[in-house]
Amino acid sequence: MRVLGVNAVFHDPAAALVVDGRVVAAAEEERFTRRKHGKEPVPFSAWEQPAAAAAWCLEQAGLTPADVDAVGWSYDPDLVEHGQEGTDPGWEKLRTDLARRAPWFLASALPGLDPGRVRFVQHHLAHAASAALAAPRPDGAVLVADGRGEATSSLAGVYRDGVLEACASQRLPHSLGLRYEDLTAHLGFRRSSDEYKVMALASYGTPRFAEELSRELHATGDGGFRAAPLDLSRFAPPRRAAEPIRPLHADLAASMQLCLEETLLDLVRWLHARTGETRLTMAGGIALNCVANTRIADEGPFDDVWVQPAAGDAGTALGAALHLAAEGGDRVAPMPGADLGRSWSDGEIEQVLRRARVRYERPDDLADTVAATIADDGVVAWFQGRSEFGPRALGHRSLLAHPGRAENLDRLNAVKGRESFRPVAPMVRAERVRELFTRGPVESPYMLFVHDVAPQWRERIPAVVHVDGTARAQTVDPVEQPLLADMLTAVEQATDLPCVVNTSLNTAGRPMVDTPVHALETFGSAPVDLLALGPFVVRR
Repeated sequence: MRVLGVNAVFHDPAAALVVDGRVVAAAEEERFTRRKHGKEPVPFSAWEQPAAAAAWCLEQAGLTPADVDAVGWSYDPDLVEHGQEGTDPGWEKLRTDLARRAPWFLASALPGLDPGRVRFVQHHLAHAASAALAAPRPDGAVLVADGRGEATSSLAGVYRDGVLEACASQRLPHSLGLRYEDLTAHLGFRRSSDEYKVMALASYGTPRFAEELSRELHATGDGGFRAAPLDLSRFAPPRRAAEPIRPLHADLAASMQLCLEETLLDLVRWLHARTGETRLTMAGGIALNCVANTRIADEGPFDDVWVQPAAGDAGTALGAALHLAAEGGDRVAPMPGADLGRSWSDGEIEQVLRRARVRYERPDDLADTVAATIADDGVVAWFQGRSEFGPRALGHRSLLAHPGRAENLDRLNAVKGRESFRPVAPMVRAERVRELFTRGPVESPYMLFVHDVAPQWRERIPAVVHVDGTARAQTVDPVEQPLLADMLTAVEQATDLPCVVNTSLNTAGRPMVDTPVHALETFGSAPVDLLALGPFVVRR
């Protein structure tokens, strides 16, 4: 089967293509339109479809819209319960009406597509499929938690022979994701966008409100939880975006983060007891909380925990496609990696450089050239291969720097226009990671867990050590990413440090760089010393 998956209803519109059970391509619309998160997360934007991402996915396989056997749209308007507590009746009806028209919106965006081939896939089922069907090993328990789907905010179940058996779900208005979004907005950040900032801020606070919060935010022992709307002003005053962050705000973030972790731990313990499985896969926006993920992996009952790298709503495009492929009888293969987006040949990149009339060179050894710049404390923009699907920069669209200079944390946050409390991450070869980091799944190619930095390394790589002594590391397999591994080896030879700083190649308010032109634009506007664009380099 040739199955196109689409996410469009809430935020982060995306498309994915699965052909004969194999993932061919996946991309978020923001990478094409350069509009952060693709669209506004509001009900009246549900008509907007990821037209550019979908068209590109089909082009990758040499298909036209008419060639598609099925389209999975990751939301089922028939499951919406109008008048449900915690939803706005007027806006909910509008969203549902627009969702029902999705087949015709898609057919308009993709001429030749038969709207009759569009099938609605339950939102949390699409999340679950994106985890369990895409994981390296099939079957096992699955936990989905996010803001909301049609009428629920979570799903716990087990996949056996590629089929989901649902064990529990949580009805709205109770939602771990919505409560975290409420906190994000209360702290002056952007809802459905900046939740990762709250997670970072939590490390600076003391969870002194956790006991009181836990009375209203906790697991209920049956696979569900209580998490109704809260009056957060009881704990700390609301903050406007331009106002300074007070200790009370950090304490509230720490308290909510702790309650989230404890609730998730209770949920996975219940799921393990219910299913008897040893493996757990996770998806949904909550699964991007790498601090909670580490506690689940380290303290929970499962032997193996795998998290979908595009765990947010974008990943439901992939899950919807995988679900329909499996349902149609295809033998679904694990996703080959997160590098599922666009790429350019060396010749295409050189044409861009020539048209831009910039000086460039093609060094004999790119890894050594980049390592020399990092060793001299230069910042490198790294653009290689296919772009990443999901929010993490995983060595395809990255900014790299020296980890041994403590001031590089503030320097990179200034380059990107980010808040000073946000950490940057280390990138390290897989065979060296256990020397530097402990706790959690330390071999972490998708940067979805945090780890304790070994005491003997904290002073040697201060730029990547968060205030709580942790780091969100990415491990590099030399077989899968040989150039990246060679660069890390060359950096170690030049600096005696086996890792580099890695953060996404973008600046504040903009999506991650996706094309050579985007890379040149960012290089031209930000204080970056070297651009490694395919086999070529451009110097400041």
